[in-house]
Amino acid sequence: MVIETVLVDDEPLARRKLRELLQRDPEVLVIGEASSGSEAVRLVRRSSPQVLFLDVRMPGLDAFAVIDQISAQGKQTMPRVIITTAYDEYALRAFDIHAADYLLKPFTAERLHSAVQRVRDQLLITKPAAGNSSLPGANENKHLNRLVFKSRGRILFLRVSEIRWIGAEENYVRINTSAESHLLRETISSMEERLDPHTFLRVHRSAIVNLQYLKEIRADAHGDFSAVLVNGQKVAMSRGYHSRVRDLLGDWLFRAPKILGKSQQQGFEQLRPQELA
Repeated sequence: MVIETVLVDDEPLARRKLRELLQRDPEVLVIGEASSGSEAVRLVRRSSPQVLFLDVRMPGLDAFAVIDQISAQGKQTMPRVIITTAYDEYALRAFDIHAADYLLKPFTAERLHSAVQRVRDQLLITKPAAGNSSLPGANENKHLNRLVFKSRGRILFLRVSEIRWIGAEENYVRINTSAESHLLRETISSMEERLDPHTFLRVHRSAIVNLQYLKEIRADAHGDFSAVLVNGQKVAMSRGYHSRVRDLLGDWLFRAPKILGKSQQQGFEQLRPQELA
């Protein structure tokens, strides 16, 4: 497939370098370039590219204002946006506008290839409908599919499918994966709203678990329940969330064979949903 692309950067040398790197890929066709935000808006509206490489800091409109103006056009299909910048502080905003990738200058040919491959895969999987003016990823899935954040001096792009459970710690949440954990300045209620409720279940006012990693729900001698993950870790369940767990698991258990292995399904079969009442 040919990927029609527009380059936007106020620095001619930066555009030239990017153009030369992209020319190494026979499936990428640069159909236009712009040196300012307002010029970028006009070019995108006129040419409707599939991919937009967009610098952040430019005279007049910055990258986010450009995206706002393009998306405000009712009949305009938004291209996949790849942010290119020398500044790392815009990564979270880039994620908020569903940017396909975030390239920190100076970037290598390998890193650029990775970004192009990401949008190529997205374009192959999802063909936007004509007249859809929303940002890429907004209508395809209104829930988070990845998190972008700073942790220990790095900018991480974490797929939400890798999250095993989330715990609240005052004004922060701790994101737990199989290998490490990360502290984000976010409320657990806000995280819950952005996650797919068919995959992530709030079991306590301070905890959310990923059902893909849930092995069983266990009751102790006092009638208190805990969610047991596949690695044996226990996450406390509060009584106030029992009804929500029962209601959701009734639907989720029906879908479980598509998601769980045999051993995990057996773990759920040991506990009937009505036992949570």
